[in-house]
Amino acid sequence: MSELFVRTLREDPAAAEVPSHRWLVRAGYIRRAAPGIYTWLPLGLKVLRKVEGIVRTEMDAMGAQEVLFPALLPSEPYKESNRWVEYGDNLFRLKDRKGVDMLLGPTHEEMFTLLVKDLYSSYKDLPLAIYQIQTKYRDEARPRAGILRGREFVMKDSYSFDVDDEGLDASYNRHRDAYIKIFDRLGFDYAIVKAMSGPMGGSRSEEFLAVAENGEDTFVRSPGGYAANVEAVRIAAPEPLDYSQTPAPEVVHTPDVPTIETLVAMANEVKPRADRPWQGSDTLKNVVFMVTGPDGTREPLAIGLPGDREVDEKRLEAALDPAVAEPFTDEDFADHPELAKGYIGPRALGEENPSGIRYLVDPRVVTGTSWITGADRKDHHVFNLVAGRDFIADGIIDVAEIRQGDPAPDGSGPLTLARGIEMGHIFQLGRKYADALGLKVLDRNGKLVTVTMGSYGIGVSRAVAAVAEYTCDDKGLSWPRELAPFDVHVLATGKGTDVLAEATRIATELQEAGLEVLLDDRKASPGVKFADSEVLGMPTSVVVGRGLKDGVVEIRDRRTGNRREVPVADAVAEILTEVRG
Repeated sequence: MSELFVRTLREDPAAAEVPSHRWLVRAGYIRRAAPGIYTWLPLGLKVLRKVEGIVRTEMDAMGAQEVLFPALLPSEPYKESNRWVEYGDNLFRLKDRKGVDMLLGPTHEEMFTLLVKDLYSSYKDLPLAIYQIQTKYRDEARPRAGILRGREFVMKDSYSFDVDDEGLDASYNRHRDAYIKIFDRLGFDYAIVKAMSGPMGGSRSEEFLAVAENGEDTFVRSPGGYAANVEAVRIAAPEPLDYSQTPAPEVVHTPDVPTIETLVAMANEVKPRADRPWQGSDTLKNVVFMVTGPDGTREPLAIGLPGDREVDEKRLEAALDPAVAEPFTDEDFADHPELAKGYIGPRALGEENPSGIRYLVDPRVVTGTSWITGADRKDHHVFNLVAGRDFIADGIIDVAEIRQGDPAPDGSGPLTLARGIEMGHIFQLGRKYADALGLKVLDRNGKLVTVTMGSYGIGVSRAVAAVAEYTCDDKGLSWPRELAPFDVHVLATGKGTDVLAEATRIATELQEAGLEVLLDDRKASPGVKFADSEVLGMPTSVVVGRGLKDGVVEIRDRRTGNRREVPVADAVAEILTEVRG
């Protein structure tokens, strides 16, 4: 350690928001270079390389072959696939000295597709799986949480190429099995959930999420085995209702009801129901957004949903991607005087109505359902407004918040909500990129057919943070054996030369036996060395100190905190047994 390029910090970095960020910086594994951009120091780089090694081993074992693309890419393939536009501001664009458009690769579907198109032309060449471990670049609007969400990150992306959909299913399942082996080896709790394909396109899609309280993604699970990212949850719409006995709409003066709660309270006071009290789910709120497409075009969108629910921003983002939605501003309302702010009703909305504003509703708003909603006049609401009779929406959008206890879409029980960090995402891309870039091969009958593809990503640098997040405690990092920078941390904690000599002997013999050993030979106090040992987080530490006069050394387990003394003569054998199991 007297020679190791590391400096531990006693205070948390100011920008640290999550434990992994705090401890990776404090332990000297990474160092901030710019917002969302980090330098990997020797200890951090050792962990990163071990994650890469696990990923590479399992990818090779499933039959995938490794390639390496440049990070600096030509723009033409991305223009052909339209992702030059769809990626929007997340794309790092630049021009070379000749004024030619270039980009820093956010992901490499286009390049993989063109490479296979260049080299393969027959069904005999397929199936094929190729992968790379490469640095990616995305201009995140709000980089945060250290290396969990940065603008530069290391990713493994692999792609499968098959002649038909049956082959794609097989390739997808091989990758899925390999991912399970990878994440089992990484050593943190994870869940496999149904996911949205988003701008990547394709059909079947699953995410591997590291379960973490600080995770940015919300996912749901049911007792019967349903699991999905919250963006991918699709609620089961109720059956249409018979509205033949529902009274005609009635407009009611409703002053001073700025919230759903006050509206419900007034409804129960002025127009009580005979069967039960009114509740928030009986009201229909209509929320208006301004949607901006990747090409800069802007158009309003109104969403109707039960009043006891809010629009989930992430579900809305996923539903509209690559477009972006923002709530209507006062200026937007001024441009649309037909909308009574706070009292918007569905009869003012819709592409066929005077406003011309597209109107999408929650799946619960089925034909025959009766609502209390805005009457398009200030201080007025309308009762008994029936979907399918009094208004018709332009379509359905499932973006309302999902709540703890909601029924699972497949009937497998109530949903529980949890948080996670996206670690891997696998897609059945289908023929989106092959079509866009003309990837075809001759089939068995000599006919040109479009190749079908799968895409499979793992956040390699993010995995370092995810493992740290899962295993750290209030004292520092605590690495699993397979990822630790060193197998054993030997601490010389005495003033005499005999202490350092014995610590050096033990470290040398362990190293000769094949272990990676870090020797703390610094002229520092035992307290400093103990604190640094816990911050650095090696799974096993050996303390050579005051017990030496009694012929013993102490072995410590970082994860459990267990400590035991062993005779000096047996120390190397005991440590080898502990490390190797």
